[in-house]
Amino acid sequence: MNRYALPAATGAVLTLILSLSAGGLPTTASAATAAAATVQTPSVQGLPYDARRGVFTFASGLDASLPAVVQVTTLGQSRGPSSDHDPKPAQGGSGVIIDAANGIIVTNHHVIENGQKFTVDLIDGRLFDATLIGADKATDIAVLKIEASGLSQVQTVDSDTLRTGDLAFAVGYPLGLDQTLTMGVISGLNRSGMGDAIEDYIQTDAAVNSGNSGGPLLDSRGRLIGINTAILSGGMGGGNDGIAFAVPTRIMMFVVDQLRASGEVKRGQVGLAVGSLTAERARELGMSIVRGAVVYDAAPGSSADQAGLRAGDVVTRIQNRPVANAGSVQATVGIARPGAALPVVYLRDGRERTANLTVEASDPAAVRIGAHAAMARGLTFRNVSDGAQIAVVEAGSAAAAAGVQAGDVVVSADGAGVADMAGLARALEGTGAVALTVLRDGERTEISLPG
Repeated sequence: MNRYALPAATGAVLTLILSLSAGGLPTTASAATAAAATVQTPSVQGLPYDARRGVFTFASGLDASLPAVVQVTTLGQSRGPSSDHDPKPAQGGSGVIIDAANGIIVTNHHVIENGQKFTVDLIDGRLFDATLIGADKATDIAVLKIEASGLSQVQTVDSDTLRTGDLAFAVGYPLGLDQTLTMGVISGLNRSGMGDAIEDYIQTDAAVNSGNSGGPLLDSRGRLIGINTAILSGGMGGGNDGIAFAVPTRIMMFVVDQLRASGEVKRGQVGLAVGSLTAERARELGMSIVRGAVVYDAAPGSSADQAGLRAGDVVTRIQNRPVANAGSVQATVGIARPGAALPVVYLRDGRERTANLTVEASDPAAVRIGAHAAMARGLTFRNVSDGAQIAVVEAGSAAAAAGVQAGDVVVSADGAGVADMAGLARALEGTGAVALTVLRDGERTEISLPG
């Protein structure tokens, strides 16, 4: 299957894809049937019902939110010869107004990426230039601002209140159409493990297509629960297969608040290097579960080290949330402010233990070497026979942006051979750029790691 994040005006299929340019109630058969229905499910009378038209509808709950959903167009340099030096439409998607008084719009990072200018179309036909306040690639969230009066905004609800089976509505401007609303359910929560990003997605089967990127996922009362960001497709064209993902408001608001305050997102760390608990790894550890995050190492002197965590421990819960894989841990730490306490539950030798991690301020230049792994510049690496193998790439780090992947084996840095993890750690000290040579699938690849 292919993972796509929503549509691009070029028409090409991207890992992140964008789009350019929007009577009476039924009676029961018998008293017994009615009684059973009352016990098993809420009464049909609880559904939104328009008596005047004689139809069931969610329109009354959604009407106030729809004017807050906008179309976002990103303009960049023309790809071909032109006598016009103005930026040309490059890609686009959707967005949603969360603060009408200040003209604040949330969309996806991949909608505005590499843009020189941004425009916003409202449902009433008005068009505005927008200013980019900030963007965060790790969560695929961006914030725009427009100067306008008479705006509407959505009400935001805590995504932690969601349950699988809740109704969900995706709104946006797909496939060049005008504003479009689709309905589905919450298919799953806490989805992760699909890439080098901070992932804790809401999964829905509401139809999401090219152009929906950055648009809202709403509940049945029209309240914002997430920002549509990606789809999983089995076909080559990246079309809707009923599996779509949204960034939950829990993560969105953490990012938006920081972008509005300072234009950037500052994250903490706990010094914990983890990987997903696969079936193979579970067999090696003699475990009968395949959900969790395996600790590769705890950086010396870090919060994880002080809490007593060590290589081979399996984290099953963090901050009272279940851990499905390494992405669950990265998502929780990735939106925690320095100083925050994160309770963890982990398994060691088949027994459940608890600890508390304190989030520390991140130091991108720090290099830490543990007994089993080393950490530097968002990378966790360990010894292998022919160099230092990358075990973890921190979401949103410069290393992730440069294209370093878990599994890469670094054999040289700035032309000097790398024999082990200590050698690579020394090469990554400081803040200067480093040219890495890695082995990937048996072939050498050159990667420039920025300073």
